[in-house]
Amino acid sequence: MISLVATALSPQIAGSSVSANVTLSSFPRSSLRAQAAFRNLQSRASSRSLFRRLCSENNHGDEQADAFSVLPSSIPWDNEDVWSIFAAYFFILHVPLSFGGLSIVASILHEPDLDPLTMVVSLSTLQVIEYAGALTLLYYNAKRKSNLCSFFLGKTSLEERSWVTASAVGIGSLIGMMFLSSIVADMLLGPKDVNNLILKDMLSKSPLSTMPPCFFLYCLITPLLEETVYRGFLLSSLASTKKWWQAIIFSSFIFSIGHFSGENFLQLFLVGCVLGSAYCWTGQLASCFTIHSMYNATILLITFLS
Repeated sequence: MISLVATALSPQIAGSSVSANVTLSSFPRSSLRAQAAFRNLQSRASSRSLFRRLCSENNHGDEQADAFSVLPSSIPWDNEDVWSIFAAYFFILHVPLSFGGLSIVASILHEPDLDPLTMVVSLSTLQVIEYAGALTLLYYNAKRKSNLCSFFLGKTSLEERSWVTASAVGIGSLIGMMFLSSIVADMLLGPKDVNNLILKDMLSKSPLSTMPPCFFLYCLITPLLEETVYRGFLLSSLASTKKWWQAIIFSSFIFSIGHFSGENFLQLFLVGCVLGSAYCWTGQLASCFTIHSMYNATILLITFLS
């Protein structure tokens, strides 16, 4: 009886043993699969975490780059009118007065060759007329209730962004760049005379009588005019729709073209970049006006001594 029961139960026990053997033998394989799947999930999670970290760092870098400029996103002019306003200034005021004004004065005075004092006084008068015309053009094309005076002066709430500090850094950068570019130009092209022949002619014939009006012209009127137009109007308008560094590059390119000087194009472009950077960083025209004025004063002094 006992043998029969044992014989009857033996198949079930054997079956259970086989089933147990199958389960035990298959457990390591499924465990390996689970471990592999877990590692794959960990790898994907790590990749996603790395991607998020990189994106976060890139966004943080973009935020830091955008934080360089404090120029307002809203401007007193409509964006679609910016280029028409600038074209009106450039072709109606700038080109006729800056490059044809002396000829007009000479024809009015019936003197083909103007004396140095008359020349510098005429240039100063023409620049004042151009500046007044530019302000009038900007005023009548501005939006209603726009305060151009407060817009150009700027309102910087950050104490560390002092226009005095920006001016000192900008002046040092420009003077260093000027001497470095002069040395490189002399090495590559050989020494050359002063580029501004009109200024040299005025200072060489009667330096004592022409120096004060030349200082008024090149260190006051010209920086005030160009900074109002190229930085206060053009750069701020471009920065409202583009990144600040793109606006600096584009406005500096136009600034360099406006001088119609092929041999000084690169130097004027770099000058515009320094002035534009100072304006973007401080939001005040006082910084770029000071840099421009001191730079012109340095050029005036070098021309006088040469």
